[in-house]
Amino acid sequence: MTDVTSAKTARRPHHWRRDLVELAALFTAVAVADAVANMIGHRPDGPFLLITSAVILVATATFHTWWARRHSHAPPAEITHTAGGSAAYVPTATEPTEQDDDVRETTLWRMRTTVRDTPGSLAALCIALAQYRVDILTLQTHPLADGTVDEFLLRAPASLQAQQLTREISAAGGSSTWIERADAHDLVDTPTRVLGLATRTALDAAELPLALRQLLGRCTIHSLPAVTLTGRPLGDTPPVEGVLEDTVMRLRDPNGGAITIERPYLPFTPTEFARVRALVELDARLGPRIPRSEDVLTLPEGNEITVRRADQGDVEAATAMHERCSDRTLSLRYHGPVGDAGRYLNHLLSPRFGRTLTVQTASGRLVALGHLLWDGDETEVALLVEDAWQRRGIGSELLGRLVALAVEAGCESVYAVTQSSNTGMVAAMRGLGLPLDYQIEEGTLVITARLDSTAVRSHSLFEQAER
Repeated sequence: MTDVTSAKTARRPHHWRRDLVELAALFTAVAVADAVANMIGHRPDGPFLLITSAVILVATATFHTWWARRHSHAPPAEITHTAGGSAAYVPTATEPTEQDDDVRETTLWRMRTTVRDTPGSLAALCIALAQYRVDILTLQTHPLADGTVDEFLLRAPASLQAQQLTREISAAGGSSTWIERADAHDLVDTPTRVLGLATRTALDAAELPLALRQLLGRCTIHSLPAVTLTGRPLGDTPPVEGVLEDTVMRLRDPNGGAITIERPYLPFTPTEFARVRALVELDARLGPRIPRSEDVLTLPEGNEITVRRADQGDVEAATAMHERCSDRTLSLRYHGPVGDAGRYLNHLLSPRFGRTLTVQTASGRLVALGHLLWDGDETEVALLVEDAWQRRGIGSELLGRLVALAVEAGCESVYAVTQSSNTGMVAAMRGLGLPLDYQIEEGTLVITARLDSTAVRSHSLFEQAER
């Protein structure tokens, strides 16, 4: 929020009674002075006493005028009015303030605190922040049954520590205070951010979990199908209006099943629950959808392939590809019985659980799949390339594109689960040029790549074909 400082000059009202009293005092003083002059003037030292008295009176009047100008005409303190209707005292230029160097360096903070729903509670918080030269950039209020949750975006001096800020807010009446560092992305106002997330969700069904995560901050989102791979019901389906339980939200997934959102460190508010439910309802009304863009690439040997997004409409073609893959290829991908591989396809190709890229030949045959899967608050990448099309760079091409999608989605890292003997996957991960972490246990290898948007390869390995 932008503070508006108003400086008003107040003038004292002019009263005729004061003028009458001053005039009467003047005549009285003249009469007394005439009487004193007549009495003293007949004495031998009378003129000397009159001159001395006049000098004393002039000196006294001069001192009184200087003193009045120094203390009565100092510039008044300014009152800073905030958008919430509160006022904060700001020292004038004549009062001591912090050094300019400390004020130039600032830090952005996101802070949330609970206050009593009484007049003046927000004003007390604003005054406490103003005393430490903290600027309130934005303010959101989340009404509760027994109070109000106020969420601030603050710009504070860099020397001000989070612990000190929290103590001052607590002393001003705030409770359950939570604070964390913010960045420039938080400067976007809430309505603009919500509209942007709604637009992304409308264009791509796979964006819903990401939109919910960006809307709520650090949280864990689980998409649970209605039935297991064996066809058994999986848990209770939440009601249409959803369920809010302190730090957990449960909503009905338009594609079947449920969406569970957890944030243990900070309870959800009814306002946040209403925003989440609105995004889920928008997704339900729009139905299944994915962007229909595709790239045609030319392999080194001259064959053309098409890379595009896949969805559940590709289940039949993906099943046929699985039947053409060898048992070893399937076991390297699924780490289990290869006979159950086809059961995963309906889940993997659902946009609710992530994004899938497919590679098909000029004849339309599907020969490779690349998955970017939302795994709670982490992200997994997985590849499957048909045996006859392996060792042609297709896996590396898919992996590079999946990592670029992860960076676009704001993921901090991606991981791949494979077997230590899968040299192709290891080589593809190394080819990303990103920092890698390796964990191996009983033959299972987990490779985690820490994402850096400046280091991710943005060009294709193959030549872009003209269509």
